[in-house]
Amino acid sequence: MWQRFTFYDVRVIGHYLGVLLLFFSFTLLVPLLTGLACREWVPASHYLLTIGIALIAGCLLRLLVVNPRRLNRQQALAVTGLSWIVLAFVASIPLFLSGHYANYLDALFDGVSGLTTTGATVIQDLDHLSYADNMWRFIMHFFGGLGLIVVALSFGLFGKQRGGANLYSSEGRSEHVVPNIAQTTRLISKIALFVISIATLVLAVCCLVLGMEPLRALLQGFWLAISGFMTGGFSPMSDSILYYHSYTIELVLMVLMILGSISFALHAEIWKGRTNFFFRDIEIRTALLWISVIAVVFAASFVVSMNFSGLVAMLRRGLFMIVAAFSTTGFQNVSANQLATAFSSGAFLSLALLMAVGGSAGSTTGGIKLRRIGIIGKSIIATIKETLAPDSARIVVDYHHVGRRLISPQITKEAMTVFALFVVTYVVGTMVGIAHGYEAVPAIFESIAMASNGGLSLGIIKAEMPPTLEIVYILEMWAGRLEFVTLLALFVEVIVSFRPKRRTNTEKSR
Repeated sequence: MWQRFTFYDVRVIGHYLGVLLLFFSFTLLVPLLTGLACREWVPASHYLLTIGIALIAGCLLRLLVVNPRRLNRQQALAVTGLSWIVLAFVASIPLFLSGHYANYLDALFDGVSGLTTTGATVIQDLDHLSYADNMWRFIMHFFGGLGLIVVALSFGLFGKQRGGANLYSSEGRSEHVVPNIAQTTRLISKIALFVISIATLVLAVCCLVLGMEPLRALLQGFWLAISGFMTGGFSPMSDSILYYHSYTIELVLMVLMILGSISFALHAEIWKGRTNFFFRDIEIRTALLWISVIAVVFAASFVVSMNFSGLVAMLRRGLFMIVAAFSTTGFQNVSANQLATAFSSGAFLSLALLMAVGGSAGSTTGGIKLRRIGIIGKSIIATIKETLAPDSARIVVDYHHVGRRLISPQITKEAMTVFALFVVTYVVGTMVGIAHGYEAVPAIFESIAMASNGGLSLGIIKAEMPPTLEIVYILEMWAGRLEFVTLLALFVEVIVSFRPKRRTNTEKSR
């Protein structure tokens, strides 16, 4: 039974959005300090202004309710669903003021792309962007990759909020690394910081070897490490990873992307020394099978095109792009034009399928997720077994994910629901692209890249694209990051709240 939003519900939702805005204002200190340290006074002033806006808005929203009660599931869904778009509007302010965007809608597109770790961009003259603005793009990746609610819970921003489990699950996460939600979010943050720190040092050394000055090498190493592990896809340079022409950097980034596509629950088990779970996990087995099949199709399509100078170049480009697509990172070691021309249609449709599925549930990747694909596959097998088995037989199908679990109708229904919603969104985005005059294959590729938060592009994503198509892509990125259920529930609650209340027979008799 759907419940209406009361005025108190609206005030509570506003209160917690205010809390998140206040926290968001502190994250803006990172690019502010970067600008001050690098003597970039104008960009630094943009972040100072945005901090002021966030503080004022956050304080006003917090005053709506002084001491709110425990968040119920309905309120948690609303806080989570709205936080991603509200914070994106604030995050886009300094981007727009940078002068590297044609209008605010373009800046908002990049703000949503950054927070949802999609990695698609419509920025202009990226190679001359200030250090402060570049820092902000990757800070958005960091907090968006971990999850805005996950970060808020790990910092204890909601106090001893007993509704933390509702907030955690409403962000599309169900993995409990440890039983306590607050401890789970802190452990996730520690693992991410550890991996990014090590990767930063390695990538910084690689950049130094390429001839960069120390400060630039350190910053670019840090930014690439964040983007790689958070499977974000933003790059400090307009040519993405192609700019570096470095086998070593590409290899390090492939390792980071693979690590980022693995569930934090498995990371935690390995962290604790329990490695026996890894290769028995349904997501790892599904990934190995799925990538192997697509890689064969991709290689066959790739070889047919014969548009690269040699076998080494083909392997280098192909393997990197497979990892980038599977992890929904969006890094490219080929140009958008080369992707559309040198790759055959079969090759980039294979990449689209990899993006559509994505990585593990509970990781930083987007897409349908391997766990759901594995569960759907096992459910199909169970159905076949039930059809062939005697009437008296009881078929039990299990899978391993940090322990043995049984396939239940509830789990199958959830997997099929999200799968169907993703497919419908891919189709709708494709139809909108075709309606704007683009060919079918590029429209399919771009729609999948947006809804799966994959970020790869055949060239449709650019500053000159139609505003209506840009808005549709923004909605796809937002819905894909929250895996639809949160947003659909939020929309239904809002619609129900505005629907006229039916009068009962008692009221009519009066």
